[in-house]
Parts: sequence; C-alpha cells; structure tokens
Amino acid sequence: MDAFKRISVEQAKNLCADGAVMVDIRDPESFASGHAKGAIHLDNHSLAEFIAQADLDAPTIVVCYHGHSSQSAAAYLHSQDFSDLYSMDGGFEEWRHVLPQLTESSAE
Repeated sequence: MDAFKRISVEQAKNLCADGAVMVDIRDPESFASGHAKGAIHLDNHSLAEFIAQADLDAPTIVVCYHGHSSQSAAAYLHSQDFSDLYSMDGGFEEWRHVLPQLTESSAE
C-alpha cells in the first residue's frame, strides 16, 4: 500500500462525516484564525502525544495551507505506523473556499 492517498476536499468532508480524524499542521496562529470544524492542531510540541494516543488504524487526514506540506507530514505519520492516511489536496485554503460552513476559528 502507498504511504498515503491524496484526496479532494469533498472526499475529506465525507471521510470526516464517517469519523476520520483531521489533523491540521499549519502554524498555531493560522489554525486559531480558521480551521475545519473538528480538526486537531498538530505541531512539533503536540506530535509525540498525538502519536502515543492515536488509533493508528483510524482514517487520518492531514491538512496544511495548500496541500503540499501535508504530503510530507502524512509520509512521516506512515513511518510511525499509521495505516490509513490521506493528504487533502488544496489544503485549508481550498476547504475554506469550498466549505465555509464547515470552518471555525478558535477565537470565537
């Protein structure tokens, strides 16, 4: 199996509706100003704890700004034994454009 699959925003929305975990790897300020509803912020400080507590077989979607950095992050999670990984093409910018109703901020 490939390390991860690249998926569209619409596919990510459907996976989330089915219980997939979405992790957002953007910087804390960007995440706080807006992110997909239910997304978990993941950075170097929270990574070890996330991996230790995660269900490695649960579908996990990695999101960044535009869908590029998320591919490297998904490959890294695969190296940590995650088995069902996705990188969302277009990143949060595409999510926000296509699904503004499923976007929230931490500042609210």
